[in-house]
Amino acid sequence: MPVISDFSMTASVAQTRAQDFTVTTDPLARIWATHLESGTGAGQADKAFHDQRTLAASATEDLDLAGSLVDVYGATITFARIKGLFVVAAAANTNNVIVGAGTNPWATLFTATGTVTLKPGAACGFFAGSGDAVGWPVTAATGDILKIANSAGSTSVTYDVVIVGCSA
Repeated sequence: MPVISDFSMTASVAQTRAQDFTVTTDPLARIWATHLESGTGAGQADKAFHDQRTLAASATEDLDLAGSLVDVYGATITFARIKGLFVVAAAANTNNVIVGAGTNPWATLFTATGTVTLKPGAACGFFAGSGDAVGWPVTAATGDILKIANSAGSTSVTYDVVIVGCSA
């Protein structure tokens, strides 16, 4: 089954300042984007996982990138490389969502101990460029765990996750 992916990030900022006789405007509009065709080479990906998940108070979960995630068709996914990752914490959360290192961490993006804290409504996204054949490698059994954690014991958290990558 073909997988075709588009990733983008947009920054749009407008600053204005009143001068003596004019108003100076500084508009910024930037879009960074990557299109991936189906396959396993540069500018390609052939596996996708997406889900909305909820963690109980103080709970954690390990997303095993090489062997336990299941796609929308019920097939187990084994990523060899990740080409895109987006995680979004629900705005209604009370606690933060922590993304990153755990046991057998997938350290090619977050390092062995690195994490990203997503406050309620926050998001993070990473994608490889269209000329990148490697992305972020996954090492089955020793470097394939993306840990997601609820930062506190008061309430549950909900988050969306999208992972796109290659089987080889």
